[in-house]
Amino acid sequence: MSKVSKQRKEALAKFDKSKSYSLNEAVNIVNRKANQMVRGSVTLPHGTGKVVRVLVLCNPDKAQEALDAGADYVGLDEYIQKIKDGWTDIDIVITTPNIMPKVGALGRILGPRGLMPNPKTGTVTMDVAKAVQEVKAGKIDFKVDKYGIIAAGVAKVSFSPEQIFDNAKELIQAVIKLKPAAAKGTYVKSIYISSTMSPGVQIDVKCPHRLHTQ
Repeated sequence: MSKVSKQRKEALAKFDKSKSYSLNEAVNIVNRKANQMVRGSVTLPHGTGKVVRVLVLCNPDKAQEALDAGADYVGLDEYIQKIKDGWTDIDIVITTPNIMPKVGALGRILGPRGLMPNPKTGTVTMDVAKAVQEVKAGKIDFKVDKYGIIAAGVAKVSFSPEQIFDNAKELIQAVIKLKPAAAKGTYVKSIYISSTMSPGVQIDVKCPHRLHTQ
């Protein structure tokens, strides 16, 4: 007996195999996952507690602007070559729209590491100074994976409970605001919070008011 893959199990769970569907319904079933992509960014009130290393890939006319805003590395061709040679000691890559054709060649290196600039997260922009300042101040990107899970770091354990609460609440609210129009049924099924070494503690999503009180 052939083994059913996890992806096929997920696909089969979307519909009733004993029922006939209209063409429109069938198209919506097979296309549902793409329509429910959740991706965005949020600036955490208390930052992440981490030192964020920022690379700005730009032409010389934007270089000083990026440096003044606090970018750690600024340049173009020399850094593109360094990345091709294996250098990825950075946390965020910011670039301008006119440079994206060059940056696109780095997709196989930057993509799997979550470093590929994207207009949706504000890392492809002409206002590089603002982009640098935001990520230095605690802006993080998040997106749902193929299993419908969003994982993001919101604080360090050295933060106060109030700071962790504020940051976690900001992320949760940002995710809720991005609910796709095509999403049906329960949008947020579960929320867990944990430190790197601790087990996950489940948050009661049925009582949203608890996200707003201490």
